[in-house]
Amino acid sequence: MSSLTLDRPPSPVVGPGVRAPHAIVIGSGFGGLAAAVRLGARGYRVTVLEKLDQPGGRASVFRQDGFTFDAGPTIVTLPKVFEELWSVAGKKFSDDITLEPIDPFYRIRFDDGETYTECSDLDAMRREIARLAPGDVEGWERFLAKSKDIYEVGFEKLSNVPFGSLASMAKVLPEFIRLQSWRSVHGLAARYVKDPRLRIALSFHPLFIGGNPFAVTSIYCLITYLQSKFGVWFPRGGTGALVKGLVGLIEGQGNSIRYNSEVSAITVEGGRATGVRLVSGETLAADIVVSNADAAWTYGKLLPAEVRRRWTDKKLENARYSMSLFVWYFGTKRQYRGVPHHTILLGPRYKELLRDIFDRKVLAPDFSLYLHHPTATDPSLAPEGCDGFYVLSPVPNLASGIDWAHAAEPYRRAIAEFLGRTVLPGLEDAIVTSRIVTPQDFQTRLRSVLGAAFSFEPVFTQSAWFRPHNRSEEVDRLFLVGAGTHPGAGLPGVLSSARVLDCVVPHGADLARES
Repeated sequence: MSSLTLDRPPSPVVGPGVRAPHAIVIGSGFGGLAAAVRLGARGYRVTVLEKLDQPGGRASVFRQDGFTFDAGPTIVTLPKVFEELWSVAGKKFSDDITLEPIDPFYRIRFDDGETYTECSDLDAMRREIARLAPGDVEGWERFLAKSKDIYEVGFEKLSNVPFGSLASMAKVLPEFIRLQSWRSVHGLAARYVKDPRLRIALSFHPLFIGGNPFAVTSIYCLITYLQSKFGVWFPRGGTGALVKGLVGLIEGQGNSIRYNSEVSAITVEGGRATGVRLVSGETLAADIVVSNADAAWTYGKLLPAEVRRRWTDKKLENARYSMSLFVWYFGTKRQYRGVPHHTILLGPRYKELLRDIFDRKVLAPDFSLYLHHPTATDPSLAPEGCDGFYVLSPVPNLASGIDWAHAAEPYRRAIAEFLGRTVLPGLEDAIVTSRIVTPQDFQTRLRSVLGAAFSFEPVFTQSAWFRPHNRSEEVDRLFLVGAGTHPGAGLPGVLSSARVLDCVVPHGADLARES
């Protein structure tokens, strides 16, 4: 198909006789949807371009045999970041979304069958710590206080601040040093508690954002306080309800989302982003471009090498990428009432297994699993009398060379056998629907480099200023949001990356007057 340049869509004005500038957002993951809402509120006409046939990206939804499965994120840990988005759009969050509290937050099952349960009640937590590790109650309390300190700096002060220069990084280095950010998450936890099981319980959270607890910066210890303070929540109807709500905000602003519209290139003239070209050959002009595509894909595939000075092919090749995920979605014809919403099932190895995943990049015969049981909170996501689950196993990214076309089904069977003899007895006979997602799907369906589920690994040397900036260092009027840019992965992180745009993107009226 020949290239076709379209006129910009008709739009409202941002002042007498002043036409609103056009913003293109690439990708409709949570970062892209949040960016579109914020840009719409700041005087832009917004077009969101989505490769898939539905919104959400990693947070898309699929329905199968009467079951509804959220493909990606499963919980809300900081409701206020969503409440603020609705407020920005002039709406009230609670009018569209009902959040159900999840308490206990999760249960960890160790390989020997011992369990640890995290909940909101601090007195109950002291009793749980005393039961599991009697000598660590005081250390746990000190760790929680440290987590609060890290949260107040690492999230409240820095998550919405653009790190666009070394000077901005230098300003916060004293805080990073005071918070011992050079330590790993597990390393910091080990300074406060002695029991190896409790050390795991206080440090596994970075796996939910693509990081090895033995390697990522201890800034991510803030998660312990965050969930203790603000709770853990599940949207009624699943996290897909949040995606649907954000789409409603965008459309309510008079803006639009185009599906089945994959971007093949960001067009650049005179060092400035001028729009995009689609796989179909169609081109769309824009005053600014915001990419919610994988950050490494944005630089390596959507921009020509000649405009990239920092994010060169060599730098992208040498970067450290997160692990990937093997996810099995399944529904059962019976209900497992004793299984909580979230269960972490640990295998016989922990540190060595993580080394296999992150460093050696081999598919080990053992595994640790995250079991998501949404129908424990919202039975409407499955047919009556049934249960819906997904089980997630961290696995190496595609740098491993694993052939998932052959490895996927044996791996699924091993997981099913493990679940059947631990927390879901009789599982194989109860399954009525099934679907798997492998690292190959992350690469082909979601355009994630090496099938990395969370883009760049969040080690210290790939955080803050060292991470791709929210305002591109390479091209004027190009901006980035999502897991691969500052502040990082996870719902609070990707929504905060969109909030950073308020600091680095000019108001629509100002840009219109400039043009």
